Amino acid sequence: MKRLEDYVRSIPDFPEPGIIFRDVTTILQDADGLELAINQLRDSLQDLDFDVVVGPESRGFIFGVPIAYLLHKGFVPVRKKGKLPCETVSMEYDLEYGSAVIEMHKDSIKPGQKVVIIDDLIATGGTTEAIIKLIESLGGEVVKICFVMELAGLNGREKLSGYEVYSAITYEGH
Repeated sequence: MKRLEDYVRSIPDFPEPGIIFRDVTTILQDADGLELAINQLRDSLQDLDFDVVVGPESRGFIFGVPIAYLLHKGFVPVRKKGKLPCETVSMEYDLEYGSAVIEMHKDSIKPGQKVVIIDDLIATGGTTEAIIKLIESLGGEVVKICFVMELAGLNGREKLSGYEVYSAITYEGH
């Protein structure tokens, strides 16, 4: 029986020498790999009391929506600035080279709602930290954060200390 990491393609020296790029698309392309990823994320939420799943575009949508569907929860998208049609709240965060802005609809999280964040990858944790700030600014409570993959060498968990974090696969390097 294959493990989830067996479905991940590793590309050496991309985007620069010394980096091993972990490609999640090979999980998505294989029915068994996709099923295994979704099942592991779903199983990590067993017996957890929560109201809604939040996922950032685009791969957070891919993994978050099936979880929301399977557990009969709503799904709230987090998008890049300017992509949502109604009134939004926004948060700027740092990238490796520059910054970015993400947004959520202002009415997407109700005060007191318990929220699970789902995404494909945690690297430095900046995007997820910004998502947490958005959720909390709307009165939501982040009760768990789930990732398919974690690049532990980039120390993203440090930005998420105080929150329960689950990663289906952990790679020690960058």
